[in-house]
Amino acid sequence: MPFRSLISFDASYDKSAQTLEQRRRNAKFAKDQEARMGKSEEQVKKRVKEAPKSPISIFWLVLLGFIVFGGLVFEVLARFFL
Repeated sequence: MPFRSLISFDASYDKSAQTLEQRRRNAKFAKDQEARMGKSEEQVKKRVKEAPKSPISIFWLVLLGFIVFGGLVFEVLARFFL
């Protein structure tokens, strides 16, 4: 019956492998789920997440600092030597 084989889904036909990123995220998810096992919702919610990241990257902070303080340094040098 070729028609029956077309209707039923056989997992052996799905040969697509996980990407490295998918494997990494699946491992992280499994680790988080394992850490939650046996804990109440309150204990899970109290768990501190990782440190919040700055909304501005270090590159932009350095650039802003250079513009502000670099301008001051150049102005002082210009007044000192002129």
